[in-house]
Formats: sequence, C-alpha cells, structure tokens
Amino acid sequence: MSIKRILAVATFALASGMTSSAFAHAKLQSSDPRTGSTLASAPKQVRLKFNEALEASFSKITLAGADNKDIPVTAVAVDKDDPSVMMAQLPALPAGEYRIQWSAMTHDSHKMKGEIPFTVK
Repeated sequence: MSIKRILAVATFALASGMTSSAFAHAKLQSSDPRTGSTLASAPKQVRLKFNEALEASFSKITLAGADNKDIPVTAVAVDKDDPSVMMAQLPALPAGEYRIQWSAMTHDSHKMKGEIPFTVK
C-alpha cells in the first residue's frame, strides 16, 4: 500500500470519527410522567432521563398550569447515583392540564430544553 493511500485512509477514518462525535447530541430519553399522558392521580415527582450526564448547576425543572402560572416545585436535583437523571418533587395537584418545562446542560456543555404536557383527571 502506498504512503498516499495510507494517508488517505487515515484521514478518512479520523474525519469520520470527528463527524460522528460532532453530530452526537444529548437528548431526553424518557420522562415520568410521559409526554401527553392523562393520569388518574397526580404525580408526586417528575423524573427525566437523558442519554448523557447533566451539569446540576445548569439544569432545572419548572411546572406551569393551564393558566400559564408557575407552580412551585421543590428538591430539583440531578441523581447522585445516575447523573443522567434529573428529578423534582411536585406539590399536590388538582385535576387539570400541566406543563413540565425543563432545561439542562450536559458535561460537554451541550444545552437543551423542552416541555412535557400532561393531564390529571
């Protein structure tokens, strides 16, 4: 194999590796409550699972009712045993429509945010 061919193969392999990591983005994998769910009883906590570890200082969860008013949540934290999980305790919620709003930053400084609507019967 010629030097040019070896360099071309090595360059391609290096570029392919850089491209795949450059396009790898953190994302929400699951939530409890689930997006769009209708629950028979109000949840006591929110649990969000991501595909990467989070930076606790730059990650948060808020809750809003159908009237867009903020509802206080407590104990928002990244799980010490699994840093890809963020949780928050919810107050007692009456029947109605709600939106969990979250923002998070991963260890590699990737920022993301989203919203999870759910209904309590």
